[in-house]
Amino acid sequence: MRIREINVTPVAFRDPPLLNAAGVHEPWALRTVVEVVTDEGLTGLGETYGDLDHLVRVRAAAEALIGHDVYGHNAMYATVAGLVGADVVTDLHGLTGTSSRAKTVDRIFSPFEVACLDIRGKAADRPIVDLLGGRVRDAVPYSAYLFYKWAGHPGAPEDGFGAALDPEGVVEQARLLIGRYGFRSIKLKGGVFPPEQEVEAIRALREAFPEHPLRLDPNAVWSVETSIRVGRELDGVLEYLEDPTEGIEGMARVAAEVPMPLATNMCVVTPEHIPPAVRQGAIGVLLTDHHYWGGLVRSAHIATLCETFGIELSMHSNSHLGISLAAMTHLAAATPAVTHACDTHTPWQDGQDVVAPGALRFVDGAVPVPDGPGLGVELDRDALAIMNEQYEKCGVRSRDDTTYMRSVDPSFSARRPRW
Repeated sequence: MRIREINVTPVAFRDPPLLNAAGVHEPWALRTVVEVVTDEGLTGLGETYGDLDHLVRVRAAAEALIGHDVYGHNAMYATVAGLVGADVVTDLHGLTGTSSRAKTVDRIFSPFEVACLDIRGKAADRPIVDLLGGRVRDAVPYSAYLFYKWAGHPGAPEDGFGAALDPEGVVEQARLLIGRYGFRSIKLKGGVFPPEQEVEAIRALREAFPEHPLRLDPNAVWSVETSIRVGRELDGVLEYLEDPTEGIEGMARVAAEVPMPLATNMCVVTPEHIPPAVRQGAIGVLLTDHHYWGGLVRSAHIATLCETFGIELSMHSNSHLGISLAAMTHLAAATPAVTHACDTHTPWQDGQDVVAPGALRFVDGAVPVPDGPGLGVELDRDALAIMNEQYEKCGVRSRDDTTYMRSVDPSFSARRPRW
């Protein structure tokens, strides 16, 4: 069964003003939808980033993969690797760690691999979770992903989520998301305010939700010394502390001095980072992300490797749509080592999606594995057309949290460490 056609469609959807170490989310988030069509008429879906540098390479890969066998995982990977050559795609926000050629290949290959798995599942009339070894859980728990945020974008009306700029606002946001989706664990995106203020917010969350595991992620803007101090201060409060400081060596120094595990989606982002991280004891939890770990199969391989070395797993999230949520859910449902609730931005998309309603839902904070074959989701072509039109009109071509923040606060600095 060979690839006859690949459609690549950039889309834009509205995003709230979510604050982070790099600045603030722009009014429009970008993604790319990939549709792979075979000579037998089956179609598979993939989703990836929407930044222009990445989009150009995804389109080139789409042309190069025409004629490939949808079962030829290794041959397709080799084709993408040859196409990339020595190129390195770098994100402006820097929130997913260092860029490299290997990471560039993996992130370009990923949506095509997911789409081909979708096709293979449809051909066999089996869900992707079965192609990855079968389910170890019927539903995948996700966390309430909290952000400091403005009430609305500058010059725009207040959004439906409201402001969260202090501990009280953070707790109210948690109540909103937990009340709506039933989440049973909580993550706060930090790195926005001085650490003392974010510690205060974590303590307020602990008081309001005494049974919910808590996580804090300052995206590596703390020094080693600050990270150790905060880690010790939150002894017994955090499930894990995510990326408090930069780099494997810095994380290892912190890990040796704090009582809770350290997690990362920034200092270990390709297979070559795993040996030094293991040698130095830098992390206890890896947040995988199939979008830049090379797809679902390669992510499953990384999960097995991590399990060998006693590294636990969760899952990283960027602003995404339902194709990605379905892929994440199938992967986590088939991965025994995923022992922590996964991250998702889905609540912040507030119902915007390119997949038809009904296949994906939250039940007590978890997403049941979709019932249908492959990914188990279908494309909503009307929604895709609307989001593509929004892409053409919105004027945003690459995510740039820092420049957008500086348009509001010219003094803002994204330097690391900041505290």
